[in-house]
Amino acid sequence: MALKRMDNVGIVVDDLDATVDFFRELGLELEGRATIEGEWAGRVTGLGDQHVEIAMMRTPDSHGRLELSRFLRPRVVSDHRNAPVNALGYLRVMFAVDDIDETLERLRKRGAELVGEVVRYKDAYRLCYIRGPEGLLIGLAQELG
Repeated sequence: MALKRMDNVGIVVDDLDATVDFFRELGLELEGRATIEGEWAGRVTGLGDQHVEIAMMRTPDSHGRLELSRFLRPRVVSDHRNAPVNALGYLRVMFAVDDIDETLERLRKRGAELVGEVVRYKDAYRLCYIRGPEGLLIGLAQELG
């Protein structure tokens, strides 16, 4: 049996509306919003009685998705938003962009902060990390040539 695809990456946030707006500014499309709750959902996550607001964001090519979740119940138990780039576990998502400078300019208006600097990797890419809404770590890559 072969792997078919990666459906989405999940990110838990406090401010769902601001995070949706940020990723829209980046270029993702809002696929839909929903409230997830009930016994079946708690069985999947192991959290029992849960109540979660989600927003599904889709990349323009429709191949990638982010599932943004805001937990109303149970409360968030840990906060990894300010973890450095070398922290263990899932840490960041990276997006390919046409123009890294223009993208940074737009996202700074939504509070994005450059983590280090924009660097050139050989003749292949310009790369950087930014902190987005709520300190989320996001990578940007501009293919050269």
